[in-house]
Amino acid sequence: MILVRRVLPLILAVLMSGLASQQVFADAPVDFSIKGIDGKTYKLSDYRGKWVVVNYWASWCPPCLEEIPDLAEFHDKHKDKDAVVLGINTEDLELKALADFSESYLISYPVLRGSSDPYAEYNIGPIPAMPTTYIVSPEGKVLARNVGPLTGKMIEDFMAKACKKKQTAIC
Repeated sequence: MILVRRVLPLILAVLMSGLASQQVFADAPVDFSIKGIDGKTYKLSDYRGKWVVVNYWASWCPPCLEEIPDLAEFHDKHKDKDAVVLGINTEDLELKALADFSESYLISYPVLRGSSDPYAEYNIGPIPAMPTTYIVSPEGKVLARNVGPLTGKMIEDFMAKACKKKQTAIC
């Protein structure tokens, strides 16, 4: 039992220490079309030329709530230049409840109305836990997935590393 208490936290720390960028993702560009709480339809392909952080989250998820301020700060810093955040809520919430929640948490990035369906057409990959975030290159290709909370610095570091490795032509 003592071994489990000591080893399990180390294993979890290693698994959650950074964005996973294994080449398990398809090379073809991904796309989806989904409505936001503002009534607009958001297409992933509309953001070609920018990095897109696709964040799947839920209001009942403490790690999701923990990362919201950092994602909002990242979005505000990058939205007019090189990257955006799209937050897909994975609950079947009424529009007003989701809009009120988003406003109370000062979410500045687009919040899209998802559902609890793990096979929804807008899921660009597996969502094993909340939050799950995918990083999509300016060319529209999924380059990384992170399960668990992340920070703007983690995203910026990943973008810089991908540019250095020439995983994208747009840097």
